[in-house]
Amino acid sequence: MSKAKDVCAILCVNKAQVKRAQKHMPDSETIKQVTEIFASLADPTRARIVFALSKAELCVCDVAALLGMTISAVSHQLRVLRHLGLVKYRKQGRLAYYSLDDEHACALLTQSLEHVSHEHVAPAQHVRTVRARPAAIVASMPLETGR
Repeated sequence: MSKAKDVCAILCVNKAQVKRAQKHMPDSETIKQVTEIFASLADPTRARIVFALSKAELCVCDVAALLGMTISAVSHQLRVLRHLGLVKYRKQGRLAYYSLDDEHACALLTQSLEHVSHEHVAPAQHVRTVRARPAAIVASMPLETGR
């Protein structure tokens, strides 16, 4: 038997909760698209580009200068972001200006920034919360004190 503290000590499946969660699960293709967006933003260069475009519409040359990269490298990253629907571009003469595609891309960015700036409690200091467990199991759990 595992002695890990971060897993259930017994098998106790709440079928109603599982059914509720299952009812709202997106289909496999949607999950794939979501993971592709997060994977693309996991790249520091693409994340920096999205941060920059959240503040202003920029041409490819501007983004390259801002990030200290070549125009070719920036263009490649912008194509990836455009393919995922995170950024869009418009041509003005011989220049290509990029911006975030819509408020959803900006919301992803804003919430990510809020999350990382939020003070997190060290894992050892988390207070254990017990939800949807039978009363007999809850009654047998030791009480945590000193918090």
